[in-house]
Parts: sequence; structure tokens; C-alpha cells
Amino acid sequence: MARFQDEDLFQTSTMTFGEHLEELRVCLIRATVGLLVAVLLGFLVAQPVVHLIEQPLRRALGNYYTERSIETFDAWQPRVAGGPSLPYSREEILDAVEGHGMSFELREVHADRLARVLGDSAPMATPATPLPKTTVDDTHGTNDAGVGQASPFDIDALVPLLLWQPLSKDARVSITTLSAQEAFGIYVKAALLVGVVLSSPWIIYQLWTFVAAGLYPHEKRWVRIFLPISVGLFLAGVSLAFFFVFDFVLDYLLQFNEWLGLDPDPRISEWLGFVLILPIGFGLGFQLPLVMLFLERIGIVDVATYASQWRVAVIVIFVVSAVLTPADPYSLLFLAIPLCFLYFGGLGICRWFPRSLEKR
Repeated sequence: MARFQDEDLFQTSTMTFGEHLEELRVCLIRATVGLLVAVLLGFLVAQPVVHLIEQPLRRALGNYYTERSIETFDAWQPRVAGGPSLPYSREEILDAVEGHGMSFELREVHADRLARVLGDSAPMATPATPLPKTTVDDTHGTNDAGVGQASPFDIDALVPLLLWQPLSKDARVSITTLSAQEAFGIYVKAALLVGVVLSSPWIIYQLWTFVAAGLYPHEKRWVRIFLPISVGLFLAGVSLAFFFVFDFVLDYLLQFNEWLGLDPDPRISEWLGFVLILPIGFGLGFQLPLVMLFLERIGIVDVATYASQWRVAVIVIFVVSAVLTPADPYSLLFLAIPLCFLYFGGLGICRWFPRSLEKR
């Protein structure tokens, strides 16, 4: 018997409600098995993946402390008028930092005391005002001038000194763990991340298989069309988060630390949790235009509803983006704004390729 377009979706289905639940159970088991196999493969490459995941955080920390050092260099002033200047020019500093990957810390020393340690042959960049030639007794706080009379600390005689080291060896850029077992947890999380990415095509295939089980035969062809597009959108969202969004989010969070006057000391386990959440949230969010087109093709939602309810859709997008991303405004906006464009893109696709009326 011919079927009208507005018939119930499961009216002529040969599957009962219990059979649909059984189909869901089978699809979930298959997806879980695929995920476990991918995670086992992830254990083989987890170590280089951990080093790869560290790179955005190390790069952000390096930029953060380099900028702070240059700001300290620019703001430095001699303690007294006409006092010793910095031993390097700003051009030399920028060349060392940007061209040679060096980092520095600005410190101050007494030049004559440093000469005693290095020897009289050590070259000094700037002269310094010598301190009174007194011998301090560190135990009793006495000197040759008189018993019980402490030697004064001449703060105006301090001269600037820059301590150099490769940025990769800078302790401030290192990523720490706080317990012995934390490294193993990091290794497992890295394997899980690899497993999710590798098994995503299989998991998406199982989800679409369950959806196809409840469709009419002429509607199942859309599943075969949407499946590769769905996988591509998921991987595009993951790639956008890892290769583009991470740098902006980290720069914002570190600038917030600077605004509060706090020095960041990140832990790799916390950063890895962030890495797990954000790309998966982006990958799921990028399914929006495909879901819109699929619902329009099977007749659940029409184009007019998409067009009239766009304000509600934008609000829902921002709420869902807040759930799928960590608690910072940058990651929320980087997901919500593309999703808004994808929503209107999905609306345009539904309009440009209208669903043809079903024939009897």
C-alpha cells in the first residue's frame, strides 16, 4: 500500500520497540569493541603523542615568559641617575630571543663582589661603585671598623646582569607532575585520546547504523551519503581545536594569570584533560549541518522552521558550546561562532537542495 509523506515513521516498520533496543545494544557493543581495539593501538604510540600534546602548552609558556622578560627589560631603570645601564641593547635581546631561542632573567649584582669570585682578569661590562673595604664576620655581624657594627648594604651599587639559557631548558617552561603515579595516568589518557580519534569513523558508523534501522528503505540512502561527510566533519572539528584553538585559549588563560599577578605552574594531567574535552566537543558540534539536513530530508523538521527559529537556535548553540567546552570564554566563542555559521550554512543547503515530494 502506498505511503503518504506524513505517515508515522515506524508505522510499517518490521522491527518492534524491543528489537530497536536490541539493535541499539548491538551497535553500542560494536562501538565499544572498536574503541577498545583503538585504545590498545594507542598504547603503542602514546609516548610520542604525549610529547606532541605538550607542544602547544610549552609554546604558550615560552611566549608568556619571553614577553614578560622583554617587558621587564624595557621597564628597567638605573637606581641612581647616571648609574650603570643594561649590558645589552634591545636589538641584541630580540635577536637572542627570536633568532636563537634563548631566554633570560634580569638580576642585579655588586660588580666588585662578582670580580672577587671570577678573579681580577674577568671582564666587567660596567664599572661599579666599590663598597667600603670591610671584612664582615657572618657569625657575629662584626667588622674591622668596630665590634657589633654591621657592614651596610649599598643598594645603589647594584648593576644589572642578564642570566641566559636556552628556552627549552628554562624551568619555568617545564610541565610538572606532582606524584609518581601521575605519569602512568597521563600515558593512559594519551592512549584514550588516540583511541577516540582512530575509532571515531567506526563509532559514527555504528550510530548511523542504529538510525538507519528505524528508517524506510528510501530514507536509508541518506545514511550512506551522510556517513563519510559526518566523519570528515568530526575530524575537521578535532583538527580545528588542536591546531588553531589551543594557542588562542592558552594565550588568553596565561594573560589572565598575568593580570592577576600569578605565575602559572601547569600540570600535564590537567592539560591532558583539557585536550580530551575540547577536540571531542568540537568534533561533535561540527555535526550540526549534517543533522539539520538529515532531519529535513526525513521530514521531521522543515526549512521554514529552521528559518523562523534561528534566534532560539543561536541561544541553544551557545548553551551547548558552554557544556562541550571548558569554563573559559575563548573556547566557548571559538565553538559557538563556527556553529552559528554552520547552522545558517545548513539552512542554506536545505533551501538550495529542497526535499522532493514523495510519490504514491
